[in-house]
Amino acid sequence: MTAPHPRPRLSVVALDCPDADALIGFYSALTGWPVSEGDSDEDWRELVADGPVTIACQRVDGYRPPRWPSQEHPQQVHVDFDVPDLDAGEDFVLGIGAVKADVQPGTSFRVYLDPVGHPFCLVLAT
Repeated sequence: MTAPHPRPRLSVVALDCPDADALIGFYSALTGWPVSEGDSDEDWRELVADGPVTIACQRVDGYRPPRWPSQEHPQQVHVDFDVPDLDAGEDFVLGIGAVKADVQPGTSFRVYLDPVGHPFCLVLAT
């Protein structure tokens, strides 16, 4: 008998933006959380939260801000979940209805789509 797969743990809410440094500065001021010094990628900045879930900002080319409540430019956000094993996490999320995205840009995380197409990532817990 095998043990059940550990459930993924919500770890990051990532916001698309035109300038990750500028937006993470805003959220740092808003929350009082410091900006992680471990970020070496200027396109990805993350806060050091005082709880299990943090905020990250991800620079994207051609960013267009959402227009609330218009659907012309809908909200742009994705959610990251930490898992101890990417393969086991993949089996779990595929089993509950996710689809693996065609494009996989990294090796320490994998991108999936929820049943209505929202992207989310499973990230190898460190």
